[in-house]
Amino acid sequence: MDLIKLFKERYSVRKFTTQKVEDDKINAILEAGKCAPTAVNYQPQRIYVLKSEESLEKLKTVTQYHFNAPLAFLICYDNTVSWKSPFDNKDMGIVDASIVTTHMMLEITNLGLGSTWVGYFDPKLVSKTYNLPDNIVPVAILPTGYPDKEPSPMHNIRHDISETVSFI
Repeated sequence: MDLIKLFKERYSVRKFTTQKVEDDKINAILEAGKCAPTAVNYQPQRIYVLKSEESLEKLKTVTQYHFNAPLAFLICYDNTVSWKSPFDNKDMGIVDASIVTTHMMLEITNLGLGSTWVGYFDPKLVSKTYNLPDNIVPVAILPTGYPDKEPSPMHNIRHDISETVSFI
């Protein structure tokens, strides 16, 4: 698929069918995340696949934006592995996990599935609910599945490049 076409086709899915996502597609999505670049190639991403009824029910307790998806990915990073900038000690784990999430999100679209990037959650509650170790930092949740409706007409509204880009 043409990459720009894929970018334009991707939209935030907020209604899913109940059809389960096949394991081969889950593996392809995880492979896309594995291919993502990370700072110094440290690969601090830690991905939790939420597909059991129990883990999906727990998801409903940590965010209202679960959309009853039949699958979700919880993308985190390990702060003992992530690269820290020597200039300001900024932890690049959140950037790395975000790049991984983007790769996964685009592969989800490529496979004919849909997702929505969810950042509306309390990381401490997510960590407690899923019993994550202290060094694992939640960054994003991707509810995933087969879309149940067409994208909003607003999906195609984009600012002109001249409004968002400066040449200096």
